[in-house]
Amino acid sequence: MSFMDDFRHLKIQLKDIRLATNDFGDTPIGKGGFGDVFKGELSLPEGKKMVAFKRLDRRPGGQGDTEFWKERILVYEYASRGSLDCYLGKTSLTWNQLLKICHGAACGLNYLHDPVMHQRVLHRDVKSSNILLDENLTAKISDFGLSKIGPANQQYTYLVSNVVGTHGYCDPVYMEMGFLSKESDVYSFGVVLFEVICGKHCFEYCNGELKILVSLWKELYEEDKIDDIVSNNLKEQMDMDSCKTFLNIAYRCLNRDRKERPTMVEIIKELNVALDLQEMSQDVDEKAKYEERKSLANQAAIPVSYRSRNELASVLSKGILLKGGHNVIVYPSNTNCIRRPNIGHHV
Repeated sequence: MSFMDDFRHLKIQLKDIRLATNDFGDTPIGKGGFGDVFKGELSLPEGKKMVAFKRLDRRPGGQGDTEFWKERILVYEYASRGSLDCYLGKTSLTWNQLLKICHGAACGLNYLHDPVMHQRVLHRDVKSSNILLDENLTAKISDFGLSKIGPANQQYTYLVSNVVGTHGYCDPVYMEMGFLSKESDVYSFGVVLFEVICGKHCFEYCNGELKILVSLWKELYEEDKIDDIVSNNLKEQMDMDSCKTFLNIAYRCLNRDRKERPTMVEIIKELNVALDLQEMSQDVDEKAKYEERKSLANQAAIPVSYRSRNELASVLSKGILLKGGHNVIVYPSNTNCIRRPNIGHHV
């Protein structure tokens, strides 16, 4: 059986594609290094569905067949809300929504990097324009034309590769030495996180020259100039602890030393904390419960470690020993507690 036989069931008849796109006569909805992207409706066994068609541009200057066929399919799920880069600095999305989008994108990259269920995939071109959003603002990683497959049985995957990607997002170690790793994607994702909170692309043109802003963002963070980093459109709605948590993990992604960069699992955890802090700050009742639980945790005989309200609720629900010699259980649904005499062990 040939390689392409595995994907024969995914093929769609050319006549159906031509019908959906008016024989590619409609106005493209996007354009990339591979060619134009068109939107159209296909009649599938499960019903009609709006999809996107990527058509290879074979004219000089376009990227070649090798990269194009690496993606193996021409038809994609249609992302009706466009790409994340279109929302940078705009007021159309709240900080809460942006946090959820970043979290979703992080989960997508973690799936690619996790070799448990499949071979590790190194994207090589993570950027805000390659994070697409559906009608529910669910984030989807796109454009795998430059991706590489790495071995699944190693904790660290290093590939020697010709340097490709987008200037500004590309891991400087990869650019200098040609060593590609999953940490290269982590660096690029860190740039995207900074773009989101700064409300601008990582590059700008000054007097006709391209200027990369990543070094400036790192410098501002190191000098604790958060006010100079955060987009004015986001400042008033942000919880400061949420902001600091987000910036901290974004900054760690940009570490020069690859071993110091977080894994996608760590990034997901920190983004969860940032989201939790933001949501709690918007809910007066939840904030009151959180403050009461924090006060109770401060009375614990053994210090209670937690990063979010959910973690704190989980710890207290299992019971803690207070300094006064009482065991306490706090139910997650409320702040009511049961005090019992100390009997020498946690309840």
